[in-house]
Amino acid sequence: MLFSHRISEISYQNTNEIVSVVGFVEKVRDQKKMQFVVINDQTGRAQLVNNKLDNPDLSEQISKISVGSTVQVQAEIQTNPHSRLSGLDFNIIKIKVLSEACRPLPIDDKSSEELQLDWRSISLRSDKNQLMMRVQTTLEEAMRDFWSTEGFIEIHSPKLMGAASESGSELFSLDYFGGKAFLAQSPQFYKQMAMSGGLDKVFEIGPVFRANPSFTSRHDTEFTSVDMEISWIDSHEDVMQLEERWLRHIIAKVADLHGEDILKVFNTNIVIPKLPFPRITFSQAHSLVKSQGYVPFKADDLDPESERRLFEWVKKEFSHEFVFVTDWPVSARPFYHMCYSDRQHTTKSFDLIWRGLEITTGAQREHRYETLASQAKAKGLSAESIGPYLQSFKYGCPPHGGCGIGLTRLLMILLGAKSVREVTFLYRGPNRLTP
Repeated sequence: MLFSHRISEISYQNTNEIVSVVGFVEKVRDQKKMQFVVINDQTGRAQLVNNKLDNPDLSEQISKISVGSTVQVQAEIQTNPHSRLSGLDFNIIKIKVLSEACRPLPIDDKSSEELQLDWRSISLRSDKNQLMMRVQTTLEEAMRDFWSTEGFIEIHSPKLMGAASESGSELFSLDYFGGKAFLAQSPQFYKQMAMSGGLDKVFEIGPVFRANPSFTSRHDTEFTSVDMEISWIDSHEDVMQLEERWLRHIIAKVADLHGEDILKVFNTNIVIPKLPFPRITFSQAHSLVKSQGYVPFKADDLDPESERRLFEWVKKEFSHEFVFVTDWPVSARPFYHMCYSDRQHTTKSFDLIWRGLEITTGAQREHRYETLASQAKAKGLSAESIGPYLQSFKYGCPPHGGCGIGLTRLLMILLGAKSVREVTFLYRGPNRLTP
């Protein structure tokens, strides 16, 4: 057959030409005189047409093709204003089945979420999931474009660690040549080591692992973490300013390339955020929520209901979807967050809430060796357990800070999906290790 085109490459200019296309069989309509076969590839759909009276042998072949099969088709292009797709008909000359799908397909659009995840190789073919993957690609391209313009350096940190990078409560451990290793919860330690190494601005997009037994819509046990760290800062305000500019850039790129499709497929309008984002301290946020008659579960944290109430207030007061919650209690933060010199129980840290859901934790880090070691000890960590990490601060380290954001959580909110399961290529959770 001829060289195969992508379906989107075929237009009215190809009328009366013979072309070759490939794709998945989406639908077969076998009528008395005519046969219609809808195929799709990543770029679009095509309606294939066959006159049964003119091509009886071809008709018999088409009648046996199952939905889901992959085919290569040689066809003549004809305009058809009544065509359900693009105003073009692909009049079949030859059709070759490249792989035959078993009958029937194990899932359809009405199948449960768990069944959709069981058959991810099939559910990914849907318009919704194809768009989701394209948006994810655009997001990462826009991220890298921003970082490149800003002079960032990319790092690839190890995912096997000898000690916890966050807390010891959500660690996956494994045998390591007779000893014990852990799967990385975060590239945090390594980002900070890069600061000591003179890499002033770094980023990483990579997998992280959390042994969290939660079955909520926002949690997964393996996900892609997007991290940034920068040196020579004055406070966590520098990190917040960086993140809000970065988010505006990547959201604007998605809106430009996919905004109309997202509205049509996900019924979600992409709003490019205004700068600066609103800011509120943790103590103010806590008091605000309590003034509405709701008491958060913990005195040093904001639970999901608190985050939703805070978002509703921000939306009303500022007409904004984002809010930074700053200055968190030291009891709620890891040992490496810097404390205020005049408020030792308050950290120079923040969470970013988008549409009522926390998407980012960030902070200015403690860069002074003695202070860092003291804070680690106060959190119950021994110098031996984090020795290699602490050593990187002994010989000079600039003031620095950074943040991390989960890619699937970002996608979930951006697209208005109900769960991170919907926007993950292959989801991993407490009860899912396959496919």
